[in-house]
Amino acid sequence: MHRFGHLAGDCVLEHTHGVNLPAMNDPSSPQGAHSGPEPDNVPSAHLGSNRASHPADNPPDRPPDGTDRATGSEPGSEASGPRWKLVGPGLVVAATGIGAGDLIATLVAGSRFGYTLLWAAVAGVLIKIALVEGAGRFTLATGRTIFEGWRSLGVWTAIYFGPYIIVWGFVYGAAAMSSTALPLNALFPGVPIWVFAGISGLMGAAIVWYGKYKAFEYIIAFFVGLMFLTVVGSAIVTVPNLAEIARGMIPTIPEGALIYTLGIAGGVGGTITLAAYGYWLREKGWSTPRWMRVMRIDNSVAYVMSGIFVVAMLIVGAELLYSAQITIADGDAGLVDLAEVLGDRYGTFMAYFFLIGFWASSFSSILGVWNGVSIMFADYLGVLRGLPEDDSRRRLGGTYYKGYIVWLTIPPMVLLLLGRPIGLIVAYGVLGSLFMPFLAATLLLLLNSRHVPKQWRNGWLLNSIMVAVLAIFVTLGINELVGALSPLFS
Repeated sequence: MHRFGHLAGDCVLEHTHGVNLPAMNDPSSPQGAHSGPEPDNVPSAHLGSNRASHPADNPPDRPPDGTDRATGSEPGSEASGPRWKLVGPGLVVAATGIGAGDLIATLVAGSRFGYTLLWAAVAGVLIKIALVEGAGRFTLATGRTIFEGWRSLGVWTAIYFGPYIIVWGFVYGAAAMSSTALPLNALFPGVPIWVFAGISGLMGAAIVWYGKYKAFEYIIAFFVGLMFLTVVGSAIVTVPNLAEIARGMIPTIPEGALIYTLGIAGGVGGTITLAAYGYWLREKGWSTPRWMRVMRIDNSVAYVMSGIFVVAMLIVGAELLYSAQITIADGDAGLVDLAEVLGDRYGTFMAYFFLIGFWASSFSSILGVWNGVSIMFADYLGVLRGLPEDDSRRRLGGTYYKGYIVWLTIPPMVLLLLGRPIGLIVAYGVLGSLFMPFLAATLLLLLNSRHVPKQWRNGWLLNSIMVAVLAIFVTLGINELVGALSPLFS
């Protein structure tokens, strides 16, 4: 949920269309693809060197690689198309978004309301599928990055996003490192939390520093495997009540818990890293509309997997805490409390087993943010400076990318030692409360604009879904904004 105490996910502090939506307007077909190289080996298309200077221009119908962006077809294309692999950008964005904050949010929901809000957690996964699909569709259909799209809507987007990414990175860096340190400190209590926090940040920076995307993808997959084993394994040992799970899929809002329910639906699965999906598509080599169907499968399967994590934690909360009326601490420390409860009920092994999963969840978020948001910052700075798309400073492993990794890692260590200044936290809360409404609104505008070929624009169903999603995020944003400003008046 979007509170300062809800630390982790893609913002340790902050905390989609269905798999086959009928109105996706997906005209891609076997006739519109060809048997080109494997995804990892397909180079990104560079669509002209001056796009950053003219973001509002219409994208070319046929980029240099020969693909027709309106149809996704290529000259001489054959029936066999690009093939999907389980390990892809979708897994990266889902693993980055599902962090300790999301686990604790759904755990607490289960401990307070049992299975009543299971449907809201599942709805949250579907919302993220829709948003991430929109970001990916825009990138593949236009050949532009999401920030180039935002610039086409006006300079106001850069005025908002610049301060947001700077303040967010500073505060998030400290919170992410602290979240990763908590389970390590529980496993090795003799070592101070700040030591584990600093080591975690430096390790994350070292792993992503040179921008080797393929290696990064497989490292993320390893941590997803650890999370699956530990989180889902913990749910299985509680012996869930299948009848209650089925009843939990019937939409019901507990009395006086509307905002809380919306927070579960809107707050699970990441924030800023959702917008990084298009950049990871480009690094994967999925750069033209012929990858549209593959992208949709990749995104949907990855978020279904993240949905399994979310449901697993709600089951643990309902079966282990709600039924026994056990309370745990707020924030990420609640996961350490849960490990102790698991240890008391099922033995010490289960406590260590779960703490390893907690650590994997938090550290995968560090890796994803240190990589994905750093690419976004590099693109932001490159576009503002009018650099061509193929300038190395705008890309993975470039100067701006490495500079933001340093910003995420080194200055936040001061917060680990000195605490969090109230002014900084208020600024973080205000800017952060606006981001999800900003993302939903700008995607709605972009995917109905002339910048996207007509074939790939939203249909009526997706527009209806995005308007509903926007309404949810505006409601949550106002609630967060009030909460963020309240320290100034207390």
